[in-house]
Amino acid sequence: MKISEILKKDFIIANLTGKDKASVLLELTDFLEKNGAIKDKEALHSALIDREKLGSTGIGENVAIPHAKSEQIDQILTLFGRSREGIEFDSLDKKPVHYVCLVVAPTHSTGHHLKALARIARLLKNKDLRDNILKSQDENEIYTHLLDEDAKFI
Repeated sequence: MKISEILKKDFIIANLTGKDKASVLLELTDFLEKNGAIKDKEALHSALIDREKLGSTGIGENVAIPHAKSEQIDQILTLFGRSREGIEFDSLDKKPVHYVCLVVAPTHSTGHHLKALARIARLLKNKDLRDNILKSQDENEIYTHLLDEDAKFI
């Protein structure tokens, strides 16, 4: 699975405005609704909050990969956001989050979304990639860095 199969250039937010987990999750679901990817942002937001109650998706190294399943979609949907200031996300390492990659899978999805989560986690383990994304000027540059790094795994 290539990152370009699950993340489109139009689904990059270069400057997240939220300062904490709840506001960022709302910002992400609002983006998806405004861009026609979902119809009911409240249902998805609720599913994401429920998932966070099981344990933070802030996996460390300034990365969070919130995820949930939804009846509103029929294929994996990914949205990437960057915060230069950092977000309080209850991360496992207690560090602020600068990189948020939201993954929404269809309700009936079995292993495909797990592959997507693993691919994203593997990509974002790379410190050079994270540094390049943080320095990026816009969405296009962020997307290019993600695709370039992803190409190394193929």
